[in-house]
Amino acid sequence: MSTFLLQAPMAASITSTSVRSLRNNRNFTTLCSSCIGSRNSAKIPMPPVNPKDPFLSKLASAAASSPETFLNRPVNSETPPFLDIYESPTLMASPAQVERSVSYNEHRPDTPPPDLPSLLLHGRIVYIGMPLVPAVTELVVAELMYLQWMDPKEPIYIYINSTGTTRDDGESVGLESEGFAIYDAMMQLKNEIHTVAVGAAIGQACLLLASGTKGKRFMMPHAKAMIQQPRVPSSGLMPASDVLIRAKEAITNRDTLVKLLAKHTENLEETVANVMRRPFYMDATRAKEFGVIDKVLWRGQETIMADVAPPEEWDKNAGIKVMDGF
Repeated sequence: MSTFLLQAPMAASITSTSVRSLRNNRNFTTLCSSCIGSRNSAKIPMPPVNPKDPFLSKLASAAASSPETFLNRPVNSETPPFLDIYESPTLMASPAQVERSVSYNEHRPDTPPPDLPSLLLHGRIVYIGMPLVPAVTELVVAELMYLQWMDPKEPIYIYINSTGTTRDDGESVGLESEGFAIYDAMMQLKNEIHTVAVGAAIGQACLLLASGTKGKRFMMPHAKAMIQQPRVPSSGLMPASDVLIRAKEAITNRDTLVKLLAKHTENLEETVANVMRRPFYMDATRAKEFGVIDKVLWRGQETIMADVAPPEEWDKNAGIKVMDGF
């Protein structure tokens, strides 16, 4: 833009046709020198230039010292415009130049942005959004220990959207010890632990949901909870004796899971064992009735749901008579 302003006064008096004819004339240089000399009394207007921009500052200083550099431009040149004023022209600024350029990177952060777990950890939030594999267990336990070290009195919030130690199709992806490791870490903390189910809390993830501080266990309105028996990992070509050992370990894990769920849901162990014979799904309301959570996070919808009339009232208002026995 600065070069356009520098050439604008000359363009008013010299047309493109006359410039081409003058370039072929030997007196072109003399004419340009006389033109420049006649305008020495009136300074060429200079636009505001960012002093920290290396290209514009160099361009402005060259234009102020020798304007003829910009008048005698080659017609056909392979050099990009005005880069030939540099001793060693470069098309791309170095990182140091970009960092110093206020006009281009005024709000550039000095450090890379933090990852999502770090941002949530700053708000004392631990998010379990994957099946409980060793990498997830390692991260969650480390975050719990760190948050207690930071402040043993402030509560910790655990958001759960996990299928536990299995995948969606029921195939085992992790040992049951992964869930028990997070559970034991939660039990050792001095902090209050608020658990919130978002999406799904299945198997061991349901245990983590139920093991939050009493009265601080929540569930989103459309989340799902499910308890099921532990699965035996794929045996492959194992000998029969090894398969039997794994089956016994799965039974031990099932009994442990039943005891812990009965403890936190305040149900009898027989009740929990009976419903766990097959996958036992619970919506938010049913999970509250079973004792997995304490409250559904309706955000104002709880009052609306309480005002809804029961089915019998709807039938009565519609004039439908219900016969005995039906």
